[in-house]
Amino acid sequence: MEYKCHKCGMGVKNLTCSKCNSPLVNDVVKTNDGMVQVAKCPNRCGQIKSPTCCGHDMVCSD
Repeated sequence: MEYKCHKCGMGVKNLTCSKCNSPLVNDVVKTNDGMVQVAKCPNRCGQIKSPTCCGHDMVCSD
């Protein structure tokens, strides 16, 4: 999984869970205000808000 900024091209890849060392997977969480892109552990250890750059969410390419 790799996240890239659509504005400047900066990217991050190979995000892993520090608890179980599994690669994080892209997902979307529904909120009252809409949808939030997250990177989550497939073993349910937790999730984080997806990275941002240039004031916007970075786009995920699996």
